[in-house]
Parts: sequence; C-alpha cells; structure tokens
Amino acid sequence: MAGANSGGFVLGIFAFLLGVAAIAAALRRRRHRERYPETYAASGGIIYTVATAGCGAVLLLGGLGLIVLAVIFKR
Repeated sequence: MAGANSGGFVLGIFAFLLGVAAIAAALRRRRHRERYPETYAASGGIIYTVATAGCGAVLLLGGLGLIVLAVIFKR
C-alpha cells in the first residue's frame, strides 16, 4: 500500500487514535471529579463523561472500520 491507496488506512489510524484519546480524556475527567466537584457537576457530571466516552467509542470503531476496508480493498 503506497501513496493514494494508503489514505484510508492512515485516516483509520488517525480516527482510532482520536477515539482512544477521547476515551482517555473522559476517564481522566471522571477521576479528577473530587478535586472540583462544583465544576464537574456544573459541566454535566456523569452525563458528560458518558457522552465523551461514547463519541470516542464511535471514533474508535469508525477508525477500525476504515482500516479494515482499506486492507480489504487494497490493490
């Protein structure tokens, strides 16, 4: 896979890494809630954490899908 054919694969890896980072950020935010409970509650609390982790999971799965498609349809 080289050049234009690797575009989907690279985009899939990028989406996968963004998904992992989003999930890690959501979990980090959840762990630090005891430091700033007012701010955590004002920003949505557990709903914010679940929404962020869910978006990260969608990115992660989308990235895996792009990687699989790039490998299947390579020339």
